Amino acid sequence: MRLKLTIAYDGRPYSGWQSQACGNTVQDLIVQALGEVAKQPVRLDGAGRTDTGVHALAQVAHFDAPANLSMNPFNWVPALNCKLPATIRIMACEEVPADFHSRFSALGKVYHFDLCTAPVLPPLKAGLAWHLPRQLDATVLAEALALFVGRHDFHAFAAYRGNETPEIDWHRTIHSAELSTLDDGYRITYSGDGFLYKMVRLLTGGAVHAAQGRIRLDDFAALLDQPPGLPLGKSPLCAPADGLYLREVCYSEGSLSFST
Repeated sequence: MRLKLTIAYDGRPYSGWQSQACGNTVQDLIVQALGEVAKQPVRLDGAGRTDTGVHALAQVAHFDAPANLSMNPFNWVPALNCKLPATIRIMACEEVPADFHSRFSALGKVYHFDLCTAPVLPPLKAGLAWHLPRQLDATVLAEALALFVGRHDFHAFAAYRGNETPEIDWHRTIHSAELSTLDDGYRITYSGDGFLYKMVRLLTGGAVHAAQGRIRLDDFAALLDQPPGLPLGKSPLCAPADGLYLREVCYSEGSLSFST
């Protein structure tokens, strides 16, 4: 039985999603919990990585339940949650077809980024919102975000892991990049067919840079679709992980449309 997990977590205590030698990642802790419940090693595949400090409302992963276990999907939820820290929670578990893959079956993802523009960051929002007490122009911010919509070469908005090959495709399609108002700031919501390494943080940081008047909007627009081998520059700012949430992994076309 192949099972799909929907997972929420507060990313502040962990070194990201992806398993690492340190063992302090969300994936490592869930794999450990799976092994304790199943009494044997269980492989867990995730829909994608999140960086240190990034949060998730609905990360997705899958595993194949050992054949000797007769637990129904619902029972895996409390069985795993009682072995996980309170900052990681299995929100749902469901049976999926044997050919389902949390990463390769996904059609896209939705992220949102919370910005707090209050003069003082409330202590209960520490690590949960990017504090921007310096004035920004919301109209320019929305105009900068609109530039991202469509299919573009985003290599100026990607960080490098060091294992890139000349054949890497830097093109991604952003279906929407919308700005909405919060009581103490703004929320940016991105929907796209995929995102490069640190792309959401670099998109957000660059757009905020423009909204604060630190880069002209036409110069910012020129960072998109740069000719291969002739980079004109990189996004001027990488936003911190604070305030970034993986909101949804989409497995149907309809789920790529959303309301903020």
